[in-house]
Amino acid sequence: MTSLLSEPSAAQLPESRPPAADGPVHGWQTPPIETVPPSVTSAGQEAIDLAAKAGLHLDPWQQHVLRRGMGEDVDGSWSAFEVCVNVPRQNGKGGIIEARELWGLFIGGEQLILHSAHEFKTAKAAFKRVERLIRGCPDLHKRVKAFRYTVGEESIELYSGQVLRFIARSKGSGRGFTGDCNILDEDMILGDDAMDALLPTMAAVDNPQIWYLGSAGIGALSVQLGRLRRRALAALESGTPDPSLAYFEWSCDLHVDECPRGCTEHDDAGSDEAVLKANPAVGYRLTLEKTANERATLSKAGYARERLGVGDYPTDEADTWQVIGEDAWRALAAAESAPADPVAFSIDMTPERSHAAICVAGEWRGGVHVEVVDHRPGTGWVLERAKELHAKWGPRCWVVDGGGPAGSLIPDLEDEEKGLGITVVQPKTREIAQACGQFYDAVTEQTLSHLDQAPLASALAGAQKRPLGDAWAWARRIASVDISPLVAATFARWGLAAEVEEAEEVPDVW
Repeated sequence: MTSLLSEPSAAQLPESRPPAADGPVHGWQTPPIETVPPSVTSAGQEAIDLAAKAGLHLDPWQQHVLRRGMGEDVDGSWSAFEVCVNVPRQNGKGGIIEARELWGLFIGGEQLILHSAHEFKTAKAAFKRVERLIRGCPDLHKRVKAFRYTVGEESIELYSGQVLRFIARSKGSGRGFTGDCNILDEDMILGDDAMDALLPTMAAVDNPQIWYLGSAGIGALSVQLGRLRRRALAALESGTPDPSLAYFEWSCDLHVDECPRGCTEHDDAGSDEAVLKANPAVGYRLTLEKTANERATLSKAGYARERLGVGDYPTDEADTWQVIGEDAWRALAAAESAPADPVAFSIDMTPERSHAAICVAGEWRGGVHVEVVDHRPGTGWVLERAKELHAKWGPRCWVVDGGGPAGSLIPDLEDEEKGLGITVVQPKTREIAQACGQFYDAVTEQTLSHLDQAPLASALAGAQKRPLGDAWAWARRIASVDISPLVAATFARWGLAAEVEEAEEVPDVW
């Protein structure tokens, strides 16, 4: 587990790994990704005990989140203003919500707790669960003044004035209310409009707290979750906790195409170990047998997202051009730039094979010119176009990442009967990292020129790095960005100096 705060005592912290093979199998009870600001005390145990009194017995991982997320400073204020729990579906995040809301109503004295969900039916179901817990505990039930069932105004009010209200999120929901605590369920569908409506309600509160709970990000819908996750990862990378965010994420880091055989740094999507890492409820309300059925039925991407916590998180506009600055890239544009012999070509495509790109690189005025020759939807056009370009230019090599999506084209490219019969250069893992580093250095040293083409600029605007050993490579798995032109341009430039095995010429003895 990655954490920035010293762990609680052994008596408090549950086992975070599966026990021995002859015992029961449980998921990780502490998350693979965790960052929490320092605290001196915690109200979490009070919430755990109250929930148990109401008949809600929490799993060890749920207790862990409450103890850490409800940490307090010396003056009794929350050490974390924001608490985020990112865990795959059906693991029991609702238990955390219910325990936190019961504490706020009956112990914490929070005057208004706002529980919001993306859909009204989800908020109403949460209302029913809390109501059942309260009605089942006479000591709590006798303190309730009213359960209000009016559609859109579902709430629980105590004689002492505390109110727990349930609403569906919208651009205007939450406006006009001053909430001591905001519970934002289904936070993987949470954008700026809802945040703009809800967050200002806490401005006048002395000691507010906001909880985000949901599962893996689903692209552009997960704007706020993406921000929280980036803050957490930045805190982990720097070694300094975010001063106001407690973040808990159960997820896997799956193998990528360049992983060597026997890689131990990434997770195998088809393994039980990956399920245990991402699902703390295994052994409590989930089983490995049930998840195996999901693995056999769901799509590869769907299973990775819904069960292994592998999300797609958007970036803010301010976070574009993260690797190479826009100004630096535009400054290298030259309208008359053109490649000179010898040239190298490269092919790349998106992981889902929706688009493909062919790029060329060649020497130009002491540096290297890169250019997108073709970039179109689909892949059926690539071989014929490559055949045409090979005949016209006679390049020194074609570069294709054998472990990438375009690797499936290599047999046809090398097949003489299909008209090419070329030897494709396939970069090894370390050479992929070298190619990316060389491309980056060429930009910073201003030895690269290009035509300011939109496909390449768009790819760079959204491009991100991913670790590759001690170096880095372009991150392919960003659903909103097609970086195939960038990858192809990077490999084409590298191909100008790559070692090419010349085919041995067979003499015509006839």
